[in-house]
Amino acid sequence: MENRRVVVTGIGAISPLGNDAPSTWEKMKAGESGISLIESMDTTDYAVKIGGEVRGFDPAPYFANPKDARRMDRYAHLSIAAAQMALAESGLNHSNPNRDRVGVMLGSGIGGLGTLEANHTALLNRGPSRVSPFTIPMMISNIASGVFSMEHGFGGPNMAIVTACATANHSIGEAWRMIKFGDADAFVAGGSEAAILPMGLAGFGNMKALSTRNDDPTAASRPFDTGRDGFVMGEGAGVLVLEELEHAKKRGADILAELTGYGLSADAYHLTSPHPEGVGAARCMDMALKHAGLNPEDVQYVNAHGTSTPQGDICETKAIKKSFGAWAKDGLVVSSTKSMTGHLLGAAGGVEILACINAIRDGIIPPTINLEDQDPECDLDYCPNTARELKVTAALSNSFGFGGHNASLLVQKF
Repeated sequence: MENRRVVVTGIGAISPLGNDAPSTWEKMKAGESGISLIESMDTTDYAVKIGGEVRGFDPAPYFANPKDARRMDRYAHLSIAAAQMALAESGLNHSNPNRDRVGVMLGSGIGGLGTLEANHTALLNRGPSRVSPFTIPMMISNIASGVFSMEHGFGGPNMAIVTACATANHSIGEAWRMIKFGDADAFVAGGSEAAILPMGLAGFGNMKALSTRNDDPTAASRPFDTGRDGFVMGEGAGVLVLEELEHAKKRGADILAELTGYGLSADAYHLTSPHPEGVGAARCMDMALKHAGLNPEDVQYVNAHGTSTPQGDICETKAIKKSFGAWAKDGLVVSSTKSMTGHLLGAAGGVEILACINAIRDGIIPPTINLEDQDPECDLDYCPNTARELKVTAALSNSFGFGGHNASLLVQKF
C-alpha cells in the first residue's frame, strides 16, 4: 500500500485576500496586504485593533438548505465553503465515486469561539433557558467535518484534528497517509478559523503575541524584519481534495500537483515558544524530505511559518538551515505569505499550501512584503517585497503550533 501516490485535484480557499482561491493567489502574487482595522467588533478597549478579516462572505450559497447555515458557527461556514470550492474544482462529486471510500478531515485550531461567547453571555445575562440547543454542535471543532460528509454522503474516514496553527497541515498530511495506507481513495482535507472576536483578540493580545502597529495595518505583519512586533490575527479556510493517483486518472481528473512528503514532530519544549535552536521543526522538514525521497537541493521554495514574532522567525530560520544545509543559503527561496494574510491559525497551512501548488504551476514565488530591514539573524533569501519568477518543481510548507506541534507538507510538479 505504501506505493500508492497521492495527488491534488482541487483547492478551495477563503482568506483576507479574497473569497476564493484564484483571487487569494492573484493578490499574493501582487504583494497586497489583507490587513486593516477590524470592523467586525468594537476594539475601543483593546490594545490590538487590526486583523485580517474575511469580508463580503455569504455562507448561504454553500449549503443545500441555507437555513442550515444559521445553525453553524462562522468557522464552519468558512470551512464548508472552502471544501465546496475544492470539491467543485476537482469534479469528484460528479464522478459517482464509491462514497464510502471518500474521507473528510476538516479541522480547526479553536473551533466555534463565537458561538461560545454568544451563548455564555446569554447564560449569564438571561439564564440557562436562553442558551441555544445548538450551542454544543455549533461550538465543537469536528462539526464542519461531520456536516460536510453528511451533505455529500462521504462515508470514509472522518475526523477533525486540533493542533493549533499546525491543524490544516496535519489534516492534509494525515489524509495523505490514510490514502497511501489504502483506507480511502480520496479525501477532502484542510482547516479553518474564525477567532477575530473579543475573547480571541484579548487572549492573544494579553499574551503579547500580537502586533500593536494599529496606525499602519498593512505594514504590521513583517516576518524576518527587525521591526516585527508580533503576528496579526487573520481568519479564513483552506481545503484540498486529495486522491490516489489511479483513482484520479480513471475519472480524468485535472491533477494540480503531487503530495509526496509529510513530516510531523514535537518540540517537547514550551507551551507557546518554539525550541530556540529549531530542532523539532528541522526534524519535521527532514521527515517530509525523506518521505518524498528528495535531497535538499531538489526543493526550490519553502513557504515559511513566518509569523512575524521576534523569536519564532529566528527559530524557523535556524531550523531551515539545519534541514537544508548549505542549500538554505545557496539556492533555496523562502517567503512568508502571512505578511499579506496575517496568521490564519488553524487555517494557515490550508491557504499556504495553495501558494506552494500555484508557485509550481505558475513559476512564481509570492513575496514576503514589509521586509525593509532584514534581521541579521534571519539570513536567508526571503523574496522581499516583490514576487519572483522561478521554475519550481518542489515546494515545502511549514506550520508550527502552540504546544510544540510541527507539520510540514511537500508538494511536487506532477
